[in-house]
Amino acid sequence: MSIEYQNVRIVQADRTIENGCVLFEGTTITEVAEQNLDKGTTLLDGQGLTLFPGFIDVHVHGANGHDVMDATPEALRGIAEVLPEEGTTSFLATTMTQSKEAIERALTNAGAFDAESVTGAEMLGVHLEGPFIAEEKSGAQPVEHILSPAVSTFEAWRESSNDKIKMVTLAPEKEGADKLISHLRQDGIIASIGHTSATFDQAKQAVDRGVGHVTHLYNQMSGLHHRDPGVVGAAFTDPRLMVELIVDHIHSTKEAVQIAYHQITHERLLLITDAMRAKCLKEGTYDLGGQDVTVKGKQAVLEDGTLAGSILKFKEAAGRMKDHLHLSDQELLSITSLNAARELGVDDRKGEIAAGKDADFVLIDSDFNIQATWARGSLVYEREGES
Repeated sequence: MSIEYQNVRIVQADRTIENGCVLFEGTTITEVAEQNLDKGTTLLDGQGLTLFPGFIDVHVHGANGHDVMDATPEALRGIAEVLPEEGTTSFLATTMTQSKEAIERALTNAGAFDAESVTGAEMLGVHLEGPFIAEEKSGAQPVEHILSPAVSTFEAWRESSNDKIKMVTLAPEKEGADKLISHLRQDGIIASIGHTSATFDQAKQAVDRGVGHVTHLYNQMSGLHHRDPGVVGAAFTDPRLMVELIVDHIHSTKEAVQIAYHQITHERLLLITDAMRAKCLKEGTYDLGGQDVTVKGKQAVLEDGTLAGSILKFKEAAGRMKDHLHLSDQELLSITSLNAARELGVDDRKGEIAAGKDADFVLIDSDFNIQATWARGSLVYEREGES
């Protein structure tokens, strides 16, 4: 069976088709055209709506009562099934600093998880956030479980994960980090600088060795200072770095987001949520790595007031960037999907609406409300009242 979205505005990497159609069959896009083709066995009318490529979140811990560290198939399935409500069609299941045994359980679970069997967002792999981080920049990551970077430890976990670790957040100033960064680079795994007190010079040296990514810009890292620009300064100025940003206006103010965007631009920025299990749930107290997290309003904090991830939805971050910074369609496409797809090496099938790519779409109205989400050709979310 083939499906054809007609009369729809289509955002592509190099242009926007104002009134076109997308034809897809099974999991794959077969044609994109500037006029209706009338080839589909099922015709859908997208009049007045816009199709974006499905969003890709490379840093998400949980949602809807589930957390990657629960280390159960049900948790990963629950996350994958709820993320399309916010337009996310692919993600990296993100771990956190915990005991070696707890991390191994989570990685073993991720390694055994059959992403193809889930009707929802596709788990593209694992983002190992910690435990190779700086104690003084731990944030909500439990200090007692922090470890020195070690290739042997990583390799044991990599084997447990069935080689699904795609990104590792670490502090490059830690003893042993140099060897691990070089090892990750050699094997094509993204080394990300985060939860770190590294100086600007240390950050630049780490990039020279193979670091290519920055974890949640501004948060738990050395800030911009006029005599030592820190990790933030490196993120602003080094074109080799891809940079994550949490746009909830809590982790970073509206003005800080604007400054970051002007320095980094759409070419290197990736929106993330860094969301934890309380996303999609009511205010209350929830668990994060054995710690109580209180959710009130839009904030999730530990008892001492430390921010503990977020409850941000991807569509909210994208909508804020569009409204506040007046981004073009193509700029928004880059920071929500294409940059992540390229960095993860899946741009042969993700990140664009083009023939031969996965049928991952987000159907959005003029107010940036998500009307429907398709993942690998399956309708995985439809706004109530839509047909």
